[in-house]
Amino acid sequence: MSLEENTNDTENSSPAEEPNQPASIAEPAAAPVEAGAANALATILALKESNPKVFYGGVGGVALLLLLMIFSGGSNPKLPVHQQKPLVVGQSYVLKSPNTYDPNATVRLVGVPGSLAAYDDTEENDRDGACKHMPMNSPVKLLQIQNDTTDKNLVWAEVEITASGECQGRRAWTSGINLQ
Repeated sequence: MSLEENTNDTENSSPAEEPNQPASIAEPAAAPVEAGAANALATILALKESNPKVFYGGVGGVALLLLLMIFSGGSNPKLPVHQQKPLVVGQSYVLKSPNTYDPNATVRLVGVPGSLAAYDDTEENDRDGACKHMPMNSPVKLLQIQNDTTDKNLVWAEVEITASGECQGRRAWTSGINLQ
């Protein structure tokens, strides 16, 4: 059966066979979108058949633009790095960790510079020990500076706690970046 016979059959069909129901609201909006997409696809496929050089040139151009966008990477801003101020022995500082925004955070103080215990509080007495976790903005006085033996960028600072209370006058070590 040819296309013309199909159209003639539908024209000759009786009106009783065709439903006279109103179209739904979603159908008119979807039909132009589908028709537009079908027309665009048909145009592209017709271009492939009629002029393959232009078709494949367009595909290559789109692929080239896509690769250019992927590998261009945009601007390359430098990440902010903590700038350590030069520490002066005898100067007063406050304890403040640059790695937290929590106002209730504490700064860890240790007995020996560079000790692994600075970041290991698995022991109960380390968590509850007096003067080992000082609140932020506690005033201290810098007594001496020592460079770390394994990392040239890390400086350890021995401080004396000047805040009034049970920890006043005690000495301990902390990382130099905690002094501000």
